[in-house]
Amino acid sequence: MFSTLDNFFQITSRGSTVKRELIGGATTFATMAYIIVVNPAILQFAGLPIGASTIATILTAVFGCSLMALFANMPLAIAPYMGENAFIAFGLAAMGITWEERLGAVFIGGLAFLLFSFARVRPWLAKSISPSLRCSFGVGIGLFLALIGMYETGVVTSGAEGLTPQSLLAPGGNLLRAPDIPLKIGNLHDPHVLLTIVGFFLTVTLLARKVPAAILIGIAVTGIMGVALGYGDAPHAVMALPFVAPYDLSATFLKLDICGDLQLRFLPILITLFLMGFLDTLGTLVGVAAAAEMVDSEGNVTNIERPMIVDAVSCMFSALVGTSTSGAFVESAAGIREGARTGLASIMTALLFALSLFFIPLLEPLQTMKFAYAPSLIAVGLLMLTGLRRINLEDLTEAVPAFATIATMVFTYNIANGLMAGLVLHPALKLVTGRAKDLNAGSVVLGVICALYFVFGVPH
Repeated sequence: MFSTLDNFFQITSRGSTVKRELIGGATTFATMAYIIVVNPAILQFAGLPIGASTIATILTAVFGCSLMALFANMPLAIAPYMGENAFIAFGLAAMGITWEERLGAVFIGGLAFLLFSFARVRPWLAKSISPSLRCSFGVGIGLFLALIGMYETGVVTSGAEGLTPQSLLAPGGNLLRAPDIPLKIGNLHDPHVLLTIVGFFLTVTLLARKVPAAILIGIAVTGIMGVALGYGDAPHAVMALPFVAPYDLSATFLKLDICGDLQLRFLPILITLFLMGFLDTLGTLVGVAAAAEMVDSEGNVTNIERPMIVDAVSCMFSALVGTSTSGAFVESAAGIREGARTGLASIMTALLFALSLFFIPLLEPLQTMKFAYAPSLIAVGLLMLTGLRRINLEDLTEAVPAFATIATMVFTYNIANGLMAGLVLHPALKLVTGRAKDLNAGSVVLGVICALYFVFGVPH
């Protein structure tokens, strides 16, 4: 058996062992299992049924990890992305789009990603977006996630909180005006706020001490504290059979609406989902593959099209079963640090996700406790700020688009607006400063498309 595994996954030739692969896969699962709690909790704001969404999240991870192992033979784990789920739930809230249409957009984005991978357009598109701009996308999404976590738990709140409707009426009319202060600090005496702050402090302490599964432990311990203090419900059971009510897929399976997305107003949404998935995947692949020593002499990922194809197919699968955009998780690096070098580690991760299907009742209460899962959003947002170091702040033609991307994402509460603003400003600044040689055709095409969004689309 071991020889068969060795031959199929090339374990010995990559300098690993079966034991290292299994430990690495288990470590990766422990570091990213929080997604089982957090992803459905976020998507419920878009209207997706939380029970079906939980099953869909786990199935996507099982499918993606297995495909990554068998097709790409890489120690990369797949699951629904953080950031993309927030865009689906919050970024599209003002557009009146149904969750079925949002899933349809996820499918179309995955299909476009797949076609680009087969056409080998990836290198051309990657060079169309400057390194500083790419990094700003991650930073902006990180701050956006942190804001969601803080706002949803009341750590920060609307400036209109506590004011009477009359004080917010516009002069001479019946319409509400914007409050003078858009956001303010929340009620620090509120137990939910205090639990959120304690949960965040606990999570970052565990992360700083490099404790495996730090984020998942932070969610669980904060949830237990909340239950003990009377602010949450204990699990009603430890185990249950999946695929039967209330843990079945019938509410979301094949419910995506693709035809509804074939309108011009959906173009910015599709572009955003494509770019977010593409950039998340590219950044994760480059970083994790380098750690696994799976790059060539020029730093390029070996056979990068295979994991790209896996990401695209997994993204389409996630829309079919009923969850948001999926892709390779940077937490895979934890398994690589334990020695994982092949797809056998991803098989182990997939098996553990499959096993978690039977323990949904144990995790379910955490999905309704904002103070339990919100600290993980803030912590993940913090970890995504590392990209700031790679933004070229000395060059204003790079710094301004990066700043516009980050600021617009956060201050308009919409990831798409930030992406579009950065992609428009970058080629525009290069052209007016006489540095057109820094651009290629892809930069200009993306800039024009995004400019059309602001001129003819429905920015929100």
